[in-house]
Amino acid sequence: MGMATETQYHVLAVDDSIIDRKLIERLFKISSYHVTTVESGSKALEFLGLVEDNQINKNLNPPSISSALHQEMEVNLVITDYCMPGMTGYDLLKKIKESSSFKDIPVVIMSSENVPSRITRCLEEGAEEFLLKPVRLADVNRLKPHLLKRKPREEAQLQQVEEQEQEQEQILEEDIEVVEQEESEQVSTQPPNIKRKTTEEISPDRTRPRYNDLTMIV
Repeated sequence: MGMATETQYHVLAVDDSIIDRKLIERLFKISSYHVTTVESGSKALEFLGLVEDNQINKNLNPPSISSALHQEMEVNLVITDYCMPGMTGYDLLKKIKESSSFKDIPVVIMSSENVPSRITRCLEEGAEEFLLKPVRLADVNRLKPHLLKRKPREEAQLQQVEEQEQEQEQILEEDIEVVEQEESEQVSTQPPNIKRKTTEEISPDRTRPRYNDLTMIV
């Protein structure tokens, strides 16, 4: 029962190989992660809502289902292959880290080639891990601390938003008090005849019918 209430982390897996995508999806689902798979770096950017302006201008189609889905599902981890046609995993890593909205998302790079310079470059750019394929369940299990490490940052950001909202509410209340005070001062400085007229206008007797023109017969 307690397991059902735990947070289910959402992983975005990026790989041009359908076999590797299915393997990654299976490994993460075994560890109770929710997994979304895409076949390219550009598709990953589209899912995250990071499609570049020139791509948006060229493509006048409405947002894809995957992009709309991301509006409801936050991505907690991106795991991507390094060698992909078009946009490499390193390029995708840089795009994510350059984004103010997604720079804190942990990014993990995978590769079937053990190239030290490539590994160093990815880690220096901000990758949390560099895994050698085939990825194993033990590799997936050791990624969870990166997700837990991000949680305090999210809570701090949430607290900051709440504090800003409280400040805005306080400013609004102060503005309302100032307006009410100004209205009260205006009423108190009005001449007596204007005050009397104002009182008559709001008096309930004003709605009663007048009988001044009627003649009383005894």
